[in-house]
Amino acid sequence: MKLKETLNLGKTDFAMRANLPTKEVILQKEWEDANLYQQIQAKNADKPTYVLHDGPPYANGKIHMGHALNKISKDIIIRSKSMSGFRSPYVPGWDTHGLPIESALTKQEGVDRKSMSVVEFRKLCQEYALRQVEGQKADFKRLGVTGEWDNPYLTLAPEYEAAQIRIFGQMAAKGYIYKGLKPIYWSPSSESSLAEAEVEYADVTSPSIYVAFKVKDGKGIVPENAEFVIWTTTPWTLPANLGISVSPVASYVQVKVGDRHFIVAQDLLESLAKTLNWEDYQVEAHYQGQDFDRLTAWHPFYERESLLMVGDHVTLDAGTGLVHTAPGHGEDDYYVGKAYGLDVLSPLDNQGHYTHEAPGLEGVFYAKGNKLVVELLKEKGALLSYSEFVHSYPHDWRTKKPVIYRATPQWFASIDKFREELLNAVETQVKWYHPSGQPRIYNMIRDRGDWVISRQRAWGVPLPIFYAENGEAILTAETIEHVATLFETHGSNVWFEREAKDLLPEGFTHPASPNGKFTKETDIMDVWFDSGTSYAGVLEARDYLTFPADLYLEGSDQYRGWFNSSFTTSVAAKGVPPYKAVLSQGFVLDGKGNKMSKSLGNVIVPEEVMNELGADIIRLWVLSVDSESDVRISKDILKQIAEAYRKIRNTIRFMLSHVSDFDPSKDSVAFEDLRPVDQYMTAKFKLFVNDLLSAYDKFEFASIYKKVINFMTVDLSAFYLDFAKDVLYIEAPDSLPRRQMQTVIYGILRDLLPLLTPVLLHTMEEAWKELPGVEGFVQLAEFPQAVDGVAYQALVDQWKLFFHIQQGVQKALEEAKNAEQDPIKKSFEAAVTLYVNEEQAKALKALSQDLDQLLIVSHLDLVTTPAPDHALVLDDYAVSVSRAQGHVCERCRAVRPEVGTIAEAPTLCHRCHQIVKTHYPAYFEAE
Repeated sequence: MKLKETLNLGKTDFAMRANLPTKEVILQKEWEDANLYQQIQAKNADKPTYVLHDGPPYANGKIHMGHALNKISKDIIIRSKSMSGFRSPYVPGWDTHGLPIESALTKQEGVDRKSMSVVEFRKLCQEYALRQVEGQKADFKRLGVTGEWDNPYLTLAPEYEAAQIRIFGQMAAKGYIYKGLKPIYWSPSSESSLAEAEVEYADVTSPSIYVAFKVKDGKGIVPENAEFVIWTTTPWTLPANLGISVSPVASYVQVKVGDRHFIVAQDLLESLAKTLNWEDYQVEAHYQGQDFDRLTAWHPFYERESLLMVGDHVTLDAGTGLVHTAPGHGEDDYYVGKAYGLDVLSPLDNQGHYTHEAPGLEGVFYAKGNKLVVELLKEKGALLSYSEFVHSYPHDWRTKKPVIYRATPQWFASIDKFREELLNAVETQVKWYHPSGQPRIYNMIRDRGDWVISRQRAWGVPLPIFYAENGEAILTAETIEHVATLFETHGSNVWFEREAKDLLPEGFTHPASPNGKFTKETDIMDVWFDSGTSYAGVLEARDYLTFPADLYLEGSDQYRGWFNSSFTTSVAAKGVPPYKAVLSQGFVLDGKGNKMSKSLGNVIVPEEVMNELGADIIRLWVLSVDSESDVRISKDILKQIAEAYRKIRNTIRFMLSHVSDFDPSKDSVAFEDLRPVDQYMTAKFKLFVNDLLSAYDKFEFASIYKKVINFMTVDLSAFYLDFAKDVLYIEAPDSLPRRQMQTVIYGILRDLLPLLTPVLLHTMEEAWKELPGVEGFVQLAEFPQAVDGVAYQALVDQWKLFFHIQQGVQKALEEAKNAEQDPIKKSFEAAVTLYVNEEQAKALKALSQDLDQLLIVSHLDLVTTPAPDHALVLDDYAVSVSRAQGHVCERCRAVRPEVGTIAEAPTLCHRCHQIVKTHYPAYFEAE
């Protein structure tokens, strides 16, 4: 028998090699074949329910790292809840309507939209959306995300559309839905209205012009030869000008410049004089803004008047104090114009071209109108100044092209009618986990205008509105419920397949249609209304879910998006928010903090990372980042995560290798019979478990990551498992010290593997298969219970002295290794003398009789005499290091004086000799 065979190396077939990409796919197939998600739900059937409702990603394109961050975060929460006493089903969903799908068909797949009917085009949209769903679904599943993948929710599903229509009906019944002509965000590039959530801002270069409006009727207050001066950055809106707004409380002056007489705000006169090169001006008269009320001026290039109006929206921050007012192209303009009885003039068509209502500009694109309008102003002598400046301007978030304010007939949800109810619910009915969450959505709701819910597109849910012969809109409870039932049975395509009369209830009549003729609305609903009613189409529609949801989790942009639309429709229709709590995350940026883009070459694709490193690496990255703010990812960052993963994996691998011969039912040692150091490690782990359970409960992922890495590398690898080798490898298999340590290691593994499963589910499943005494899948296990930490903390505190001393010993050993004369190569070559006081000596002896083993040195003397001059003096003790006397034991590698003196075993120390002689007699027989 060889000496090596007398070492209990704990060999096992469990390798845990880092071939994650291959192993993960095999495991996922195993889980799918076992219907593991269904098993989890069955196991938790009678437990309290915790529902995280999935915000639907848009069904278009490959998933990106933002998707990965979002879906994995949800999966970690769902799994942690499912393993800690809750029934937590997860129904993933997709947002499947909208312009991007229409655009993808026409631009990417060459579909000729105009050559087919609406119904044919919508069917192509549906087929495209479903293909996208399947592609994204495969990627999400590959990330290890668990859920009801065989029955997700889709906003195009007939039952979902029916639920959406019913929410619309409930809002209409309360008087919240109306049709109006008012300026809204309009995208010429999309040929559709936009909600505020669909607008983003980017810098543009715009003209800055000052224009003079000649007085038409001064009513004896201002002279007929005076001119009102306005400033605008949108010359293209001047054809729609119907008035000039002034502040009722501001002071204005009339100044003579050459032979002209201009009226501007007094407070702005000095800056205007510089801008307009009024080198020699003379103040002729003073006015109050209220004096101008209902005076008139001539439009600068049309033969019509512009009405002078007073409005509280006029400020003196910039400009002239007189505001060009076009009720068809501005919200403030609209409201002041409405108060004065002005028409709502918006002389642009859906594509942004001027109509006949802008004589001389017919057919011109509005942006080109800027130049033509400036030329007209020059011709008329009305242009006082022209310059250009760069500023932030609203853009269509899909086409990335500028939007305009344009008055068109649209359907609105009146926020004003239930704004206070919304604001109260924000403050009292929802827990906002992100510090800025509550004020952010509160301010958005407080300041937002009415919600434009109609869109001039084909691919979406139709507005269930009919029109009588006189144009009166019909949206009654009866007609809306009938349409909802039709959608539930046939899908929303039925709206485009049938005539209006065939969509109304049988025998339906209306006083405004004496001939029984009706037409139907052709606009569809804003897609935010689609996804914003998912609580009705999912939470209320599936009896195993709950309403309101316990949690909504999405990116921070959803305060203006899904968080907002869901909140608005739910409070409007149900009187309560759709969620009890909201958790938001930042955006995923590259390693330098830049937005990812193909042109910069900094895009990290989840599919490529999974193929190269494995999904567990991405999952660990998600755990590691503080997603309360924007997070970063790069190849270098992923390498760091992979290294952290390797440390976790190798630590678990080492621990598993030393419990392969451990039967927990027979070999476990009671806590009170453990050595103090084993009790310490147990107590340390119990406190670690408490910390992790608390962090999971608070969704503090980055905290979990830090605590796991610290525990695995510092408490386990660098301390307990480091000196454990001298017990696990050396002691006899059934010896008490070895069983004591195995008990601790096994107990840690038994609880640690489930605790890490929500994150590293593939790796933990693999490890669970090798852990003695457990069965089934680790995902069916439960988290360990939290404990009263007081007693355990007291036990841990007792070891503060040891670790205080250990730091000094390690420092002294490092100096000995770096010594110029006779340096030691490793700590086992050292003999250490500790110079401590009586109290310290007593406390250290009480902790362990094998302090040399814990410090991984061959000899330790604990003395209370004063330290010699050569000792390393620290705060309250001293350390000296010398070379240990004797020779290296071939078996335990310690330096012992008796090595070479035992005739029967000249290469062994006394300890190893006794172990080998007692448990491996064949070794001596062979010799």
